Amino acid sequence: MTDNSIKIFSVLIFSAITFSLTAAPFRADSLYSKWVIDSRMGDFRNKTKTSHFLTPTSIRNVDWDYVPGLVAKAIIKAWEQYKHEPWSAYYFTGIQDYADHVQMHLGESNIDDLNAGKIFFELYRGALEKGQTDKAATYKANVTTCRNTLKYNHNRIGVHLPGSGGFWHKLQYVNQMWLDGLYMGPALYAEWQGNFGQELDEADNQASWDDIVMQFDTIFKYTWDADKKLNYHAWSAEPLNKASKFWADPLTGRSEEFWARGVGWFFAALVDVLEYMPSNYPARARLIAYTNLVAEGLKNRQDKASGCWYQLLQYDNNLKGTGCGVHNYLESSASAMFTYAYYKGIRLGVLDKTIYQTVADKAYKGFIQTFVLEEENGTIKLIQSCESAGLSGTRKGDANYYLCGNDVTIHNDTEGKVLGPFIMVSLEYELTRKIPYKNESKSKKLFQFCCKKSR
Repeated sequence: MTDNSIKIFSVLIFSAITFSLTAAPFRADSLYSKWVIDSRMGDFRNKTKTSHFLTPTSIRNVDWDYVPGLVAKAIIKAWEQYKHEPWSAYYFTGIQDYADHVQMHLGESNIDDLNAGKIFFELYRGALEKGQTDKAATYKANVTTCRNTLKYNHNRIGVHLPGSGGFWHKLQYVNQMWLDGLYMGPALYAEWQGNFGQELDEADNQASWDDIVMQFDTIFKYTWDADKKLNYHAWSAEPLNKASKFWADPLTGRSEEFWARGVGWFFAALVDVLEYMPSNYPARARLIAYTNLVAEGLKNRQDKASGCWYQLLQYDNNLKGTGCGVHNYLESSASAMFTYAYYKGIRLGVLDKTIYQTVADKAYKGFIQTFVLEEENGTIKLIQSCESAGLSGTRKGDANYYLCGNDVTIHNDTEGKVLGPFIMVSLEYELTRKIPYKNESKSKKLFQFCCKKSR
């Protein structure tokens, strides 16, 4: 079979399989964060690899990588939100087991490698609470290594180029910035400043915040389309160099399309940084303005029927890939990220609740009705996420690539890049509604599963 034939065959097989599963109805009183963690903490995918954190029924099998790091961050956030509930104990145990045994690997100027380091903030606080002072010191040292590696050792756009000082996405992507990278690197940088920046002198702390903001100023300046109110996936400060010329516009340096998950990483990064940025920091208003522009643009692109968003934001499902037969589709990971950013932005007071609450509520309910499937044993799985996408000498970044590219596959078995954001958006939803946990379930099988996991 050709690659495109395999893609079409996979879509047909999935369509048949879904008839044996049950779409999960939206349940306003359910803790979806708990349900999906209990379902998938020990069984999710990093692309095609099956990953396991330590749980009552699984043993650890996870590497240092941004995808398990994303899931781990979401799970440890769930523990911190629900740490007074006995059933959350194994969330901390499982992520601490990961942190204590995984080999921290920070590749040379690879911004993705930093994301897993975000777990050390909650682990640090948790270890102090539990009297594990030696472990707390290790977690703080580890995340400080991540921050310092980015701040001091990461390759940056040269002084002779536009966007000077911007972090390269990866070493091989010379003078390139991708929307994804703002979530991986500067968001961790900001969380470190928020947690430990007070230990620095005022000038050092100010310089670090200036550095963080400059990353957002740069990516926004060069990727924002004011007419379409969307951000392009990536930008090259040197569009004619060998690493960029296949996909970058020779004049603007921009990539060609508005890829939903790329915008999702960026939107999430904005609210995550604003959570820790000092209220009196002069550039805070500018980041709030970026957040509102992104929020407005995405509101205009929300699918009216489902409340979710398409893989390629400027089209609906009438767009069809050439050769592979895949139509533009509602994509789960981006839909979760957008909804998370809307809820968090509202909670932080940087997005207007009267404008965006209905957008977020429609999206959260629509996500569950569109992408959450209930299995016979009461567990749930997440479907319809884009497995991977990028830009390189073989990946052009046009519309056809994002639908038919060899590495761009629709993933239907709880890939980590949708699992992590769905946990996080569920936590935001539950936080504002203060949904109590009940020892009951609409599903007897689910209740048995949850109780077994919670012992």
